[in-house]
Amino acid sequence: MKNSRLVYSTETGRICGQCGQSTSQCRCKKQPSLKPSNQSIPFPTDGTVRIRRETAGRGGKIVTVVYGLPVSADLNHIARLLKQRCGSGGSVKDATIIIQGDHREAVQTEVIKIGFKVKLAGG
Repeated sequence: MKNSRLVYSTETGRICGQCGQSTSQCRCKKQPSLKPSNQSIPFPTDGTVRIRRETAGRGGKIVTVVYGLPVSADLNHIARLLKQRCGSGGSVKDATIIIQGDHREAVQTEVIKIGFKVKLAGG
């Protein structure tokens, strides 16, 4: 059994890893992709912004996670407003806004002021 694959040939140049043809004759790139276009978004967007508290994988620290915002929204601007309102740090990762600390109620009022429909998720 062979555990390697050919990626370049001196005769044909680069080789496609899926179909085994040279990249100029590749059949894979002509076929439509079966992957969803919003693969980087970890949560479905149904028009409702969800706010939850998380501690998992953060060394016991509590963070407030805001997800479900539309992709067209300026997440960095919204995150900056929420961080100022809560007086704490945070970041934007994978179409979610992470605010340090348990600030669900304050975040909820600010997101409603911006104009989104909000639900508090989790416990």
